[in-house]
Amino acid sequence: MWRADSDDDAVVAIAPEVLARQALDSMTLRPPDIASPRSEGTYLIGMPMWLWVDQSDSTMGPVSASASAGSVTVTATAKVKRLLWDMGDGTTVTCTGLGTRYTADQGTAASPDCGHRYDKPGRHPVEVTAEWEVDWEVDGGGESGTLAETRTGEVTAVLHLAQAPNTRWPRGRVLPAARFCDGPAQ
Repeated sequence: MWRADSDDDAVVAIAPEVLARQALDSMTLRPPDIASPRSEGTYLIGMPMWLWVDQSDSTMGPVSASASAGSVTVTATAKVKRLLWDMGDGTTVTCTGLGTRYTADQGTAASPDCGHRYDKPGRHPVEVTAEWEVDWEVDGGGESGTLAETRTGEVTAVLHLAQAPNTRWPRGRVLPAARFCDGPAQ
């Protein structure tokens, strides 16, 4: 508990955590901006799906705000600590960063830091929860602490079973499978 002198020399008791929550309430913290999977994407079961979000201050941080009462000011800074991906198939993927953006030269490689493979076709509702860590401190020293917030975004991933034609070329060679999608998990 901090005490600050007011203009009329009366003593006012101020809880810094209350000011930290006021600073947090003034911030714009949005759900993750999901870049992959895309709702309009075509995905194949068994192929790697690269998971990533686009970054902005309001979706990943850091973002800061202050709140004051009397002569006490508390500054809070929020940033996403981790992303929890509920893949809609009973699997949760935890990522500590944005994820790596897929490029065509990656081929069928798995994501180096944030990915998943589905084993059943169908529509899979994907929820991404950003766990925000909000560090606060009284300006000039003194009390400090950490608050937690979450924001969740959603998308649906539609998975298909790849089917290759069973057609033989001359001399017993099998016709290569046709590509069904525009790369793995995109």
